[in-house]
Order: sequence, then structure tokens, then C-alpha cells
Amino acid sequence: MLNVVFFDLYKLGEYEEFAEALFGQLSVEMDEEKEITELAIKAKEGLGDKIQFKELEDIAKEIFPIFKNKVEDFLGVKVPDNLQLKFLELVDLKKMKGDKVFADKEAKVFVTELFHSVAKEDLKKIAELMQQDTAKYLVYSTYAIQYISKITTTYGDYLDSVIYLNKFILSKYPQIILHKQEEPYESRFENVNSGYIGAVKMTILEELIHSAQGNLQQVNKNAAMVVNKINEELANIILSLDSEIINNLSEYCKLQTVPNNFPFAKKANLFFFLNPDHFLIEQIGPDVMTFTHVEIDPKIKESIPQLLDIYKRWLVPIQQHHAAFTAMEGMASFAIENILKDDKDFQNYLTTFMETDFSSYQIRKSMGKDFTRAVYEKLGKDTFKKMIEIPPNTRELKDPQLYLKKMSL
Repeated sequence: MLNVVFFDLYKLGEYEEFAEALFGQLSVEMDEEKEITELAIKAKEGLGDKIQFKELEDIAKEIFPIFKNKVEDFLGVKVPDNLQLKFLELVDLKKMKGDKVFADKEAKVFVTELFHSVAKEDLKKIAELMQQDTAKYLVYSTYAIQYISKITTTYGDYLDSVIYLNKFILSKYPQIILHKQEEPYESRFENVNSGYIGAVKMTILEELIHSAQGNLQQVNKNAAMVVNKINEELANIILSLDSEIINNLSEYCKLQTVPNNFPFAKKANLFFFLNPDHFLIEQIGPDVMTFTHVEIDPKIKESIPQLLDIYKRWLVPIQQHHAAFTAMEGMASFAIENILKDDKDFQNYLTTFMETDFSSYQIRKSMGKDFTRAVYEKLGKDTFKKMIEIPPNTRELKDPQLYLKKMSL
């Protein structure tokens, strides 16, 4: 019994070190969050009672019905009537990001606990979750890093009839920007305030568009769930390998050397390397998104015979996920560009918040936006309904004429 307890504590020690590494990967973003908080306090003190920006909630509620109509008019698609607006500060925002991870019911419970623990910076709980279900941790911790690292650059999210606005950023940036411009604040207020309103307009507009993408959203969600389940399967296979195979494969793949007393770290490194999102895209490149067949190194296949089958099964759902997500984002970018092209507040947002202009914004390359534009030139307003009902595949995204040909049949 004593030996078992000692072993569990030993393992928890390695997991705690791994949990520390997770926060190490988020350290730049966490430092930025602290800096934003400190700058907002200084800005509020510096501006005092002289300058007052309107509350985010008031601006959003005023803009919402106007832009709901604009979206429906431009897309020719109905926006759901049951939408809610929610305004989240930093910790709740991080918790909500877990809801954006698409997984089955069992994994969803784990993901929720993981994101809540990361939001509260609870190192011990993360280590316990790692020990509780190591495979799920390997798969879903990557989402925690990916999603939470983008919080300071993501103003909004849409999920399940709710538009979430990033209050942590949107309520602080106007004050910080104005304070940085220094006095006289009164004469600079109008442009910064206009840019603030433009940021809220753009965010609500984008999330309203996402709310209208019903079938596209569902295709994206279903495909992501399958991808995550396949990745869990791969994680369990790698965790079940004996140390000799792990050591040989790690050496063969030229992975970073890990001491023998860190067995979990060794397996984790191998999983992250062989994860198809990394391995196939790294080996083949983004063109894997149009492939129908893959092969792998015979030496690796010999050590993990199930790997090739996993990669083959991964191809279809990852391509569906990639295509749906690219189409969703591309449609939103195209619509925002067209709806807000003459909006003074949006133009001020680009200059005051983003330090760019509409011309530069307009020429940004995006596969999804370019696809939407090409289809729109032929189908006009029918484009959006068609894209939602019949999502393009990855080949069609690269060659819109294939999609247009399919639509004409």
C-alpha cells in the first residue's frame, strides 16, 4: 500500500511539472493580460472624470438590432431571434473558451474542468486531471493553449445562440489608447471613441454572421468532434507503449532527450510529434487538406501498426472541419468588408486600434474570403445560402470554379 501511495505521489510530481510547463507556454499571454490590467488602471486614473467612454453593454445593445437587420439584408439569410449578448471579464472568458472545444459528453466534462482550472491558474487541479485521464489531457490541453493565447486579440465569440463580447479587452482598450496619446485628451477623444464604437460594430457584426451559419456551424462541430475522438485514440495507443518502443521511436524521430525518470513527458513528446495535426502537416504541408491517401515511414509503422489507419480515418473529418471553418471565417470577412466599407467608426477602429487603414484591411489575403468573393461574383446574394446549405470542400476552396460547377448541376 505504501508503495502505491509513493508511486502516485511521484507521478503527480511529474504531472505538476508538466502543468507548470503549460503555464510556461502561456506566460507571454498572461504577462500581457497583467500589463493590460495595469495600463487600464493607470489610464483610468490619468483620464479621471474628464473623459467618460460609454459602457460596452449600452453600445452593444444599441448596435445589435441595427446590425441584425444589416446582416439579414446582406446575406439574405435569417439571423436567429433568440440570440443573447453576454459580456465576459477575463476569468469567465477563459472558462467559456472550453465550451468552444467540441467533444463528446464524457470528454466535455473533462474539458470544462481543465479550462476552469487553467482560468483559475490551479496547478494542482491540472496535475490531478492529467493523472485522472492522461489521454484527454494530451488532446485538450493543446486547445487551452491555442484558445487562451488568443484572448487579447479576440473581441467576440458565438456559440449556441449566445454572442459573447470580450469585456476585458473592449472596455479597457479605449482608455489605454487615449491615455497613451497624452493630453489634450478632449481633442483626441472623438477619434478614439469612434474607433471604440467601430470595434464593437465589427465584433457584433462578425458574431451575428456566425449565428446565421447554422448548417456550416454544425458540420464544423461534428467534424471537430470526430477529429478529437481520433486524437484521443492515438493518445491512448502511445500511452500504452512500453518504454523500449518509446525510447527507440523518440531517438528515431530525433525528439528532444527526456530523462528516464519522466516517462509521461517522453510519451507526451511522442504524441505531440505523431499527432496528425502536427506530423502530417509538417511532413506533407497544408496540401494534406486535399489528399485522399497518406503513407508513413515504415519504421514508425512497424512500431505503431495502428498509426496509418488512424491517419487515414483522420483525413476526412479534418478536411471537413478545415473547409467549414475556412468558409465560415471567409464569409464573415467578406460580409464585414462590404457592410462596413463606408462606416466611419470602423475606419477609425482600423486607424486607432489596429494602426492600419481600410485599403490595407481590404487587400489582406484569405482563402475563405477569396473563395466567397469568387462565388459572389457569379451567384450574388444566393452565395451565402448556398455556402451554408452545401459547404465547399477543401479542393473547392482552392478552386472556386469547381464549387460553381457543382452548384450549376
